[in-house]
Amino acid sequence: MNRNTGMHAGQVIGWMSGLQVVGMDIAKSVFQLYTVDMKTGELRDKRLKRDKVLEYFRLMAPAMVAMEACGGAHHWARQLQKLGHHVRLVHAQAVRPFVQGNKTDVTDARAIWLAVQQSGMRFVAVKTEAQQAALTLHRQRQQLIKMITMQLNGLRGLLYEFGVTLPLGRKAMLAQVVGAIDSVAPVLPKMTVDSLLQQVQRIVQLRQAVDEVEVSLKQLISQDRQMQRALSIPGVGILSATAAVATMGDPHHFKSGREFCAWLGLVPRQEGTGGKVKLLGISKRGDKYVRTLLVHGARAVLLRKGQSSDWQTELQKRRHKNVAVVAQAAKIARTIWAVLAKDQDYQANHKSVRPQHSSAAAQEPSQDGSPTCPPRRSFVAGDARRRGQVS
Repeated sequence: MNRNTGMHAGQVIGWMSGLQVVGMDIAKSVFQLYTVDMKTGELRDKRLKRDKVLEYFRLMAPAMVAMEACGGAHHWARQLQKLGHHVRLVHAQAVRPFVQGNKTDVTDARAIWLAVQQSGMRFVAVKTEAQQAALTLHRQRQQLIKMITMQLNGLRGLLYEFGVTLPLGRKAMLAQVVGAIDSVAPVLPKMTVDSLLQQVQRIVQLRQAVDEVEVSLKQLISQDRQMQRALSIPGVGILSATAAVATMGDPHHFKSGREFCAWLGLVPRQEGTGGKVKLLGISKRGDKYVRTLLVHGARAVLLRKGQSSDWQTELQKRRHKNVAVVAQAAKIARTIWAVLAKDQDYQANHKSVRPQHSSAAAQEPSQDGSPTCPPRRSFVAGDARRRGQVS
């Protein structure tokens, strides 16, 4: 995840990495800018129509443009990057604390301008057209699944009013629903029976549309090497591979696999005070859809009899099955990041190696032949050494 590492003591407000900071609040027709003229110190807020935005930035010197990561933000980020500007997308949740007074376009632009300059601020990676196109297929599939569920539940409830009960599950219900409608046809008007049969046909058509979207996702995987690598990982299917790669964007925006895992909300939430930190359930931050897919894939991995690793077996003995599933999902997420960031194929027997320390202590082998890490220096001893009490 990108972080703002350019801020430091004495940082000039309105200036980042040698570039003027511009906060831009985007909308459908009206765009609001907020910045500071670094020569005169004058605060400037400018309102632009949609068709004038690119023309305005084309005449501006390269700047650091900040926007909320909302609808249309990735499109405008790509357009501004083509003009030579640097773009930072800030999550709306991080912008909200800086909105002062009434919520207007000017105060929103000013809040974005302030938020982007905060030390340690996390930024959203700009997605490419291909990544957004893949996510579009997933959003369409989600919508179709919801429509199918609504139609099935509605049909089940309507027939229940006439004493008809149907089995759970889409396939089992569709196998019996036509016969159930025929059984109550003698007591219903013909127009009602026809309407119920048309609803059954709509459900079948929606399911066909879902199958067509999944075929498109398979074609997408055949054209993308990164998705193919992710697909080779146990517990990762067509949906998980395409969604994870498209949602992640550039894997180098994350420092490690654990950071990507935390970004998806698969790590424990922390709560502490008085120097005591307590680990709770998973944070559930980030993309719920990708996290759900990874958890389902992890559950499938653990259900495979005779194929569990020693780590999985021992984990299931010590922890609740749901805890083991989430731990496996976190491991899958870290593996996805590793194969993408390191640009290598998945290796089932791969074992990661910790980087050796440069000190002499790190080079001395232990009794089992493995390099040892230098001992940690305690804070107490370190403080005493700085005060000259310890040599």
